[in-house]
Amino acid sequence: MKTPQRLQPLVDDGLVDEVISRLMSGKEADIFVVRCGQEIRCAKVYKEAAKRNFKKAAQYREGRKVRNSRRSRAMEKGSKFGREQQEKIWQSAEVDALRLLAQAGVRVPKPYDMLEGVLLMELVTDDEGDVASRLSDVVMSAEQAEEDHALMMQYVVRMLCAGIIHGDLSEFNVLVDDYGPVIIDLPQAVDAAANNNAEAMLYRDVDNMTRYYGQYAPSLRGSRYGQEIWALYESGELTPNSELTGQMNDDGHIADVDDVLAEIKAAFEEEQERRERITNNHDDPYA
Repeated sequence: MKTPQRLQPLVDDGLVDEVISRLMSGKEADIFVVRCGQEIRCAKVYKEAAKRNFKKAAQYREGRKVRNSRRSRAMEKGSKFGREQQEKIWQSAEVDALRLLAQAGVRVPKPYDMLEGVLLMELVTDDEGDVASRLSDVVMSAEQAEEDHALMMQYVVRMLCAGIIHGDLSEFNVLVDDYGPVIIDLPQAVDAAANNNAEAMLYRDVDNMTRYYGQYAPSLRGSRYGQEIWALYESGELTPNSELTGQMNDDGHIADVDDVLAEIKAAFEEEQERRERITNNHDDPYA
């Protein structure tokens, strides 16, 4: 196919030898299958901020550190330079998270290079070389669901121990190859120690995974892995090898009505977004 304009710099620099096809187009990025020497990889072309459809992006950016004081001031003022820097940080966040999580023992696509808003990374495939399925398209037994859920909880723990919360984890952001689940889509990754929304986002990530696997393994329903993981994290007792039970005792405190209503509203909005994704034929497994 004809080389898209955004991919031309990678071709010019010799990082990409051929653009084979467009894999899919999503709300945040366009994905292309490319050839790099003898290897087939994928190129994730991030859309400009004005063209993206990522809701409440500011909540995810909260707490991200900017070492350069000039950049930090420009971003606070919202100048053109500041917006450009904010965009670069948003894009580079995924590369940083992928590398960090791979070191932490979490299965994620391997990143190779980042140039001009394009992330060149591993194309996750099955043993036949076909693009791996999204978790949302996979049917499994109760035993397999329990096994994969336990593995996903382990990944969530390892992410948190590395200081990261996915922030948008669901069956749409997990691929499944012949060796199990692979977590994708991390430009919105949250700094667990610096973001005021970290706890709520962790709960949502865990609840999304538990809800999905729970439709195949009813024994998972009603578990409280999110609360257990966060309690261990807050107490400084969470380690990459922490053994989880999914059980938590209530602390006896009276719930704040406003907080409860806010959580119900957030859950409703999340469910609406989930249903929109199901009916959106253009949802991208890598975007």
